[in-house]
Amino acid sequence: MRLSGLQKNVLALYRQCLRECRKKPEASRENFRVFARNEFEKNIKIDKRDFGAIEFLLRKGRRQLDMYASPGVKDIR
Repeated sequence: MRLSGLQKNVLALYRQCLRECRKKPEASRENFRVFARNEFEKNIKIDKRDFGAIEFLLRKGRRQLDMYASPGVKDIR
């Protein structure tokens, strides 16, 4: 199965989120992983042809990742 460019971008963002989780304190890593997973699962039903919505969510996800990747953020709930 071949993936579209947007699908590759979504998977890349998810992998980046999981990589950032590994940089957090061990006690809160699971919270970050669960948060990332839930954010992606909330939008799993979006039509893959709804490019505008997907691009918006990718931008939103990247902004959230930048914010939560900050070294000052130790936990998320």
